[in-house]
Amino acid sequence: EKLQYMGSIILGLNDALVEFTGALAGFTFALQNSRLIGLTGLIMGLSASLSMAASEYLSTKSEGDERNPIKASFYTGTAYIITVFILVTPYLLIQDHYLALIMALISAVFLILIFTFYYSMIKDIPFKKRFLEMFFLSMGVAVISFMIGLLVRKILHVDL
Repeated sequence: EKLQYMGSIILGLNDALVEFTGALAGFTFALQNSRLIGLTGLIMGLSASLSMAASEYLSTKSEGDERNPIKASFYTGTAYIITVFILVTPYLLIQDHYLALIMALISAVFLILIFTFYYSMIKDIPFKKRFLEMFFLSMGVAVISFMIGLLVRKILHVDL
């Protein structure tokens, strides 16, 4: 059954990876407080996972394929929230916000590595190409978000 909903799992995992590596990177430079970043990320993540699950439900239902919209939304939302918890946890455990960011990024790479390996084995596709694609998408968004966080902090004169 999980193979039938692999697209839903990929959607939740990949969207959370790309969105939250970027958001946490931006928050790190804008807020500069691990606990605040962690709580902000957690609230955003819970809301975003519900939003993604609802969107997957509507999308699956409108496509009229054989997949169950409730199961598809469950897999998407669950993959999303698990990813968010993994990425946010360093901020809740580590006081140094830069070290927490490094740990979150390492966690993101680890998640990409594990999932890509699993996916490439099941679908019999080249691991390296798929891994590099997911890696550069996630880290590219993170780098751009670093810059946005710095820019917003300077423009708005935020000093926490």
